[in-house]
Amino acid sequence: MSYFNIDSIKERTFDAIVIGSGISGGWAAKELTQKGLKTLVLERGRDVKHVVDYSTTLKNPWEFEHLGTVPQEIKKDYQIASNHYIFSESTLHFLVRDDEQPYIQDKPYSWIRGYQVGGRSLLWARQTQRWSDFDFEGPARDGFATDWPIRYKDLAPWYSYVEKFAGITGNKDGLDYLPDGEFLPPHEMSCVEKHFKQVVSQNYTNRHVIIGRAAHITEPKPIHLQQGRAKCQNRVICERGCPYGGYFSSNSSTLPWAEKTGKMTLRPHSVVHSIIYDEQKGKATGVRVVDANTKEMIEFYAKIIFVNASTLNSNMILLNSTSHRFPNGLGNDNDILGRYIAFHTSRGRISAEYDGMLDSTTDGRRPNISYIPRFRNVYKQETDFLRGYAAGFTASRSPMQDFPNELGESLKSHLNQQQLGPWSIGSHMMGETIPKHESTVRLDSILKDKYGIPQLRASVPFDDNDDKMLKDFHEQLGEMYRKAGFTNIKLIDTQRLPGNENHEMGGIRMGKDAKTSMLNAWNQMHHCKNVFVTDGACMTSTATQNPSLTYMALTARAADYAVKQLKALKL
Repeated sequence: MSYFNIDSIKERTFDAIVIGSGISGGWAAKELTQKGLKTLVLERGRDVKHVVDYSTTLKNPWEFEHLGTVPQEIKKDYQIASNHYIFSESTLHFLVRDDEQPYIQDKPYSWIRGYQVGGRSLLWARQTQRWSDFDFEGPARDGFATDWPIRYKDLAPWYSYVEKFAGITGNKDGLDYLPDGEFLPPHEMSCVEKHFKQVVSQNYTNRHVIIGRAAHITEPKPIHLQQGRAKCQNRVICERGCPYGGYFSSNSSTLPWAEKTGKMTLRPHSVVHSIIYDEQKGKATGVRVVDANTKEMIEFYAKIIFVNASTLNSNMILLNSTSHRFPNGLGNDNDILGRYIAFHTSRGRISAEYDGMLDSTTDGRRPNISYIPRFRNVYKQETDFLRGYAAGFTASRSPMQDFPNELGESLKSHLNQQQLGPWSIGSHMMGETIPKHESTVRLDSILKDKYGIPQLRASVPFDDNDDKMLKDFHEQLGEMYRKAGFTNIKLIDTQRLPGNENHEMGGIRMGKDAKTSMLNAWNQMHHCKNVFVTDGACMTSTATQNPSLTYMALTARAADYAVKQLKALKL
């Protein structure tokens, strides 16, 4: 990867520019360079090299100054990130301080960010499920949001393409609403998870419990070894960065692959201000960047631009890309930009205990969970709320005793003879929210950040549909738990804010009609043909699946199309 001071237009000109180096940006870099394009990758944060810069990945618990807990004096600078489950002393260096990029919450909204090379691909939960036509057709069926311009058949070969490269573990489950993929050997369920699976299958015709599909290498294939990646070691501290490359990240996979082509220039500390639009040419010609260290404004030029800055930042960049032709933001002729923001709601939790199978426990660690695919409103509208939810499911046992006042030989003796308690059971929901016209991000007219860029205003609240969905989750999972013989069932509303799941989507949505969408079926802007958006901002609806696999597939597909259009002189 080359880093240099650029002082001439020629040196600042590339075939392609990719804004962002996270999951979708890494894929854009890989695909564009692999197809021969000289590509500039812009990352607003610092550089993080695979293995070298995973500073906490090999630390033992006692090697952390505060044993993993973030002191209050430091925590006060991370009020947004501190509300996220990933927040700890071991991940602090991958999360963003509040003063790095302040924003206005017109409605409470947690914007979790990771500004470094690799972005949040170092921190994600690694669950990877395909969408089906039940998801792509959702908006058309119930009339909320605009219709997707693609269907499953359009994305299926690209799902296969990215799955083989990334490495996805899973099982062939044969579910029409959760298509099977190109899977490595699956993880094993615990005995209680298998018990729950059996009970659910005996009592319901359209509900299933499966092992999760996750971006972990359980059996390396030649393509993974070529990337320099190895088998997952089941350490379950993935959020620190994996030195083995056992899980997929931009740092371990797509960016090094792009680097090997010799076509990639990676520029960290590059805060994108806006996209440059040439009114005479009728297309974008480049990107304005604020150097994070010097605060100098620099312009880079390219024939095509991929916007992969993460959902809210991608919206912010386009909103700030104003011109005489587009006074309200690039391509924003119909006031669609920044609207119809949606997310996954994860407020729902349920916990319980199980007194059976006390002669067994789990066998080591597993960087995966069991999964209950969406079963509500799939084949028909059957509830008083729209769309549905998926759920995780786990069962494990923990030591029953605690010895707070013991030291030395007595403590060692008791630790070696600990008894395990009952099985602890738990589920979390992942609910689909409905994109709404009034759910928006926009730029503040006065307040700016330290780079001179307008601050973002977020107004993306929960609604009645989300409340009804939460109630149904508790009712249905509670019933399933009771049928399985679980006890001490607790229904929990975590009050987790919109955005806190990391799955923010929309604002630059795909669609068939330029009057109601920003992008066409190829993630290409309707009104600025050489700009493509393939991160979460492009999503027309959210479904219930974890979204990252779909971002990867959309990106690879869009890059293939863009290069073909470029070579045909149509861009």
